[in-house]
Amino acid sequence: MFKKRFKDTFNMTTEKNDNEEVVDSTHTEHPHEEGIASADALTPEQQLQEDLASEKDKHLRLFAEFENFKRRNAKERIELFKTANQDVLQSLLPVLDDFDRAMTEIKKTDDDVLLKGVELIHEKLKSTLVSKGLEEVAIKTGDIFDADYAEAITQIPAPAPNLKGKVVDVIEKGYKLGDKIIRFPKVVIGH
Repeated sequence: MFKKRFKDTFNMTTEKNDNEEVVDSTHTEHPHEEGIASADALTPEQQLQEDLASEKDKHLRLFAEFENFKRRNAKERIELFKTANQDVLQSLLPVLDDFDRAMTEIKKTDDDVLLKGVELIHEKLKSTLVSKGLEEVAIKTGDIFDADYAEAITQIPAPAPNLKGKVVDVIEKGYKLGDKIIRFPKVVIGH
C-alpha cells in the first residue's frame, strides 16, 4: 500500500485544489531554485521529517506555554497568600489605634500595674500583627510630604520656616502588608 501511494504521488502531474483549479504539482514557486522540489513533490521520508519537525515545534510551544502558566499561577498564589489576611488586618487597625490612644492616656496616670498590663497586651497584639506581615509606614514630623506614601488631610501655616511642604503632624498611622500600603498615614502639612 505504501508503494502504491508513493507511485501515485510521483505519477500525478496535476491535482485539484479547494478552488477546483488545476495545479501542476511539479511547478516550483521560485524559478531560480531549479534543484529544489516543491512541498508537493517531497519524498515520504522528507514529508515525515517535516511533519516531525512541525510536531516538535508544536510540542515545544505548548510546553513553553504550560511553563509560563505554572510560573504565573505560582506567582498569583504567592500574592494571594501575602494579601489573604488583608481584610482581617484592616479590621484590626482601629483596635490598634485605640490601644495607642489608651497607652497615651494610661501613661498620664500613676498606676504602674495597669500601665504594664496594657503594655503587655499592646505588644502582644502588635507582634502578632507583625508576624502576619503588617508593618507601620514610617513617617514622622519634619519628613518631606510624599503623596505616594501619605494622605494629606489639611494644610496649615508652617509653625517654622523649615516645615514648609513637610509633615507637621501625623494624625493617623499608616500600615502596609508586604509592599502594599493598606492604609495611608493621615498627615497635616505646612504651607
